[in-house]
Amino acid sequence: MHPAISVIFFTVMSGAGFGLIAMIGVGMPLPSGLAAAFFIPALAGLLAVAGLVSSTFHLGHPERAWRAFSQWRSSWLSREGVMAVITLILFGIYTLAWLVSGERILWLGVIAAIGAVLTVYTTAMIYAQLKTVPHWHTGLTPLCYLVFSLTCGLVLAIGLNGFASGSSGSAGLALFAILIAWGCKYAWWKRAETTSLAATGSTMESATGLGPIGKVKLLERPHTGENYLTREMVHVVGRKHAAKLRTIALALGAGLPLLIALGVWVFAASTLWLVLAFVALMAGLFVERWLFFAEAEHAVSLYYGGRQA
Repeated sequence: MHPAISVIFFTVMSGAGFGLIAMIGVGMPLPSGLAAAFFIPALAGLLAVAGLVSSTFHLGHPERAWRAFSQWRSSWLSREGVMAVITLILFGIYTLAWLVSGERILWLGVIAAIGAVLTVYTTAMIYAQLKTVPHWHTGLTPLCYLVFSLTCGLVLAIGLNGFASGSSGSAGLALFAILIAWGCKYAWWKRAETTSLAATGSTMESATGLGPIGKVKLLERPHTGENYLTREMVHVVGRKHAAKLRTIALALGAGLPLLIALGVWVFAASTLWLVLAFVALMAGLFVERWLFFAEAEHAVSLYYGGRQA
């Protein structure tokens, strides 16, 4: 499928923002004081909102985005919007209480954290529910979204706690979280390698219903020019290019953050270094998320001659 920049930005940024909201809510150690109570939640909210706003640019009519909220009974996209608003309101109340009292109310924070996790889950289910895209239609898709979101939030929270001379031992927690997150993604990639349209029984014969007659070959494309389906649903990325991009994603998103976290842990350095690890992790995730969309095969591509890679 076509990897739209707005959707990539949305899934990565909002995932990190809601991940940080979850970490703040469950009581992760953070600097104290009025400045911290304002700027740290503001950073989490900014990441989440920036991602959500960017997602509207992929719509044909962004000004009608509000209408999606009415379909929450049947649409994961609508559920995502509803959960995002509820979570941000709860987190706003939590932040206000923190600013006024100087205390972090754990029970309210946990509720906001649960909302953040559910928001990320609904985002992932927008893609995981699609049977027409075999790569996405697996429980590993929401798992990867969730672990990457929480890992980003954890790494950033530990890094920010460096302003309060946070314990370098917490870098070990970040290290293991990064390993687990990319381990889940590796499992997703391994499954994707054996999950194609053909492997799931989707062929030009099944798509057209002409299989009983014989082998189907494309004589002429359904449209002579480009259209919405060819722009959004049909995209080709060569296997060699995909392999290179996976290597880049792993180097940026796993290798560099792991080295930084290991260095902080072993040499008892300031956890502020983990802010740099967070930046590297996010860079790797942008590449990973581009591949998430680019490598996906949508069944509609069968009507345009299938995927040639």
